[in-house]
Amino acid sequence: MKGKAFIFPQESATAYVSLVPQVKKSLQNFTLCLKAFTDLTRPYSLFSYNTKTKDNEILLFVQNVGEYMFYVGNSEATFKAPLNPYSPIHVCVSWESASGIAELWLNGKPLGRKGLRKGYTVGGEAKIIIGQEQDSFGGRFDVKQSFVGDIWEVAMWDHVVPLKTMDGGCYSGNLINWQSLIFEDNGYVVTKPKLWA
Repeated sequence: MKGKAFIFPQESATAYVSLVPQVKKSLQNFTLCLKAFTDLTRPYSLFSYNTKTKDNEILLFVQNVGEYMFYVGNSEATFKAPLNPYSPIHVCVSWESASGIAELWLNGKPLGRKGLRKGYTVGGEAKIIIGQEQDSFGGRFDVKQSFVGDIWEVAMWDHVVPLKTMDGGCYSGNLINWQSLIFEDNGYVVTKPKLWA
């Protein structure tokens, strides 16, 4: 997928991409990065990771323009960003179980740190979906939470990566690696060369 993006061309409850991690393992730390462009003003999901026993095990969700909700173990922390509508975003989040510290960076700038699920372990047997928000394991999508736009360079690591090093891009995660991505697309999803860096 190097140099390419997934395009979700219209609102739907059927278009999504299922990502398969290189390794399935429970997580006590992780880092997630992706790039996206949308002109949506309603809520939408960027990344949804559910296990059979836990909804929103990991979820990156935009509630309002500039309001990022980051869930671990179905608990959430909200990060507010300055408004810069209709520009592509580069969003990175990290979480560490030992301290419970969740950190979110947007376009190379930190939006602060919050406490989230200290001591928790994220389950490893997961369905990982982009384009929709799961309300059950791998399904129950709501058209009004669907993503419309482009997503590219999704990467995930099983450890905390210093987010200040992520400014240029992120595609070499050891769990999800954009350059050797294992995925299955469903519904109206198109793969094209990316428009933005």
